[in-house]
Amino acid sequence: MTTTSGIDLRRLIADAERDGVQKLVVGAVVHRGGEILVLRRSGDDAFMPGIEELPSGGVEPGEDLLTALRRELGEEIGWTGPFVLDPGFVTNFDYVSGSGRKARQYTFGIAHYERPIILSAEHTGYRWLASADVDDSDLTDETAQTIRDWGAAVL
Repeated sequence: MTTTSGIDLRRLIADAERDGVQKLVVGAVVHRGGEILVLRRSGDDAFMPGIEELPSGGVEPGEDLLTALRRELGEEIGWTGPFVLDPGFVTNFDYVSGSGRKARQYTFGIAHYERPIILSAEHTGYRWLASADVDDSDLTDETAQTIRDWGAAVL
């Protein structure tokens, strides 16, 4: 399936399967005027407590990537309803999940459209970060590179 934004979702899944990925994760570079939404994880969270991150989460069994992304945006920032992916932008990185599985996160770009941000209990705050300021954050190296990739694609 290719999205209206020109992203071949089947190819992404096939690439992950070919590479032995055991867990899929989706994320979003939610942006407005060159700034990116970053969330602060709760300090008592079991996985990577207190770090800054993009809205993201695991793909559940039976979900496709966009269904999982819609669910995660609803859970983490309170968004419901349709959204439009940035044309042609998707990036990924691999890591070892908290359960020890090889995971791949596919991150898509989505404009903010002035929707309210309503955080889940998993997060204690959020801020808007300029893509040039990722070095002044608590983002993981992989997430910082994702934001740089997005900045390079749109600037």
